[in-house]
Amino acid sequence: MARQHTDRDEIVDLDRAYTLGTWTRQRDFDPTEIVDTDGPRIVTADGDSILDFSSQYVCTSLGYDADRVADAIAEQVRTVPYVSPGWSTEPRARLSEKLAEITPGSLQKTFYSTSGTEANEVAFKIARAYTGKHKILSRYRSYHGATAASLSASGDPRRVAQGPDIQPEVPGMVKGPDPYAYGSSLDPDQSLAYIDEMLELEGGTVAAVLVEPLVGSNGVLTPPDDYLARLQEIAHAHDALLICDEVMTGFGRTGEWFASELYGAEPDIITMAKGLTGSYQPLAATTVSAEIAAYFEDTLLNQGHTFSGHPTACAAGVAAIETYEAEGLVENARSIGEYLTTELDSLAARHPSVGERRGIGLHQGLELTKSTESREPFEERSDKVSGRTTVLDEVGAHALENEVYFYTSVNTIVVTPPLTISEAEVDEAIEALDEALAISDAAMDE
Repeated sequence: MARQHTDRDEIVDLDRAYTLGTWTRQRDFDPTEIVDTDGPRIVTADGDSILDFSSQYVCTSLGYDADRVADAIAEQVRTVPYVSPGWSTEPRARLSEKLAEITPGSLQKTFYSTSGTEANEVAFKIARAYTGKHKILSRYRSYHGATAASLSASGDPRRVAQGPDIQPEVPGMVKGPDPYAYGSSLDPDQSLAYIDEMLELEGGTVAAVLVEPLVGSNGVLTPPDDYLARLQEIAHAHDALLICDEVMTGFGRTGEWFASELYGAEPDIITMAKGLTGSYQPLAATTVSAEIAAYFEDTLLNQGHTFSGHPTACAAGVAAIETYEAEGLVENARSIGEYLTTELDSLAARHPSVGERRGIGLHQGLELTKSTESREPFEERSDKVSGRTTVLDEVGAHALENEVYFYTSVNTIVVTPPLTISEAEVDEAIEALDEALAISDAAMDE
């Protein structure tokens, strides 16, 4: 039941007074209070019921009515709410077994943390220990987390915004090109050749190549079908591991349990969070191959975490996977994803400001452009941290006025609804977006 307020501004005022908002200048921190949820919708203190078509930060994959997960959390809190990681609990053991079953290839053992950022940090340490090398090669259009090492590995504009005087980048992070055919000077084949040459010229010092199989907040970049398998071959030829960051794309979002499976790759290490519990609890995982796991039988795994394998969070993870399976949500993402793709392609054909639709399943994006000929973006990469109101902001705000929420980032409207979504709800979202895109059409240069 929604909580009632005598003063609906009270909570926001308290929040602004005592909370540091994320990724923003604090003068611009002006959040909307959410008091209830219903299926794929969030309800504001003003009573607006908003269809969440980005799953917040691409994380509420189960929507907001996953009773099996809620019940598992409640039961675990009443029995063993927490013990330190040196003890064993059934939820952690069951979840680790399940992850070994559903992850691709020979991935076998898992280390738990609380966020995708931390999962990637763990992956770096494991890769460096296992290979005896120190460099991590990632890509310019990427995001891998907010802490020092994971942000240094990111190509996201937020890495540049931290500035060397505030937070120097962690040494050993090398950047390569992306499979971005729409707005890059390199086509995907050329980008692979470039990375191959980079690994050669780095002289055998690269421990791992780190990639999002299907890029998220930096543009929903969709690689060619053979890209990831070829990238793995290149990495292995240089005795480097392949780390797949599936924090966004894991747990059915693309119509497979993990996006790596779409592309025929078997990563040496996979990182995950978000959909692991449907975001009902903060939980992340770093899962490694049997070969890497065997290495640490006699070698110190120099990594720890107070909340590693938190039993309540792991109980949520087990229940979340059971929900994906029992409700056929991976299959729903595949079938509804096909419908969503058709509707987005139709939308793009009607609106000249849509330069390209990208994505698979329920992991989609629309890149907007001022000019179809020059492919000039409305939003520069630096606008992610500039504070400037962009045309994309205006498009998103107009859709929100019609009670549909879309996350926008780096000139892309991110379309990533919960896996529980229906065709009727897709139609509702498309209608709101259709009207909002009139704003970007009117702002074009041609």
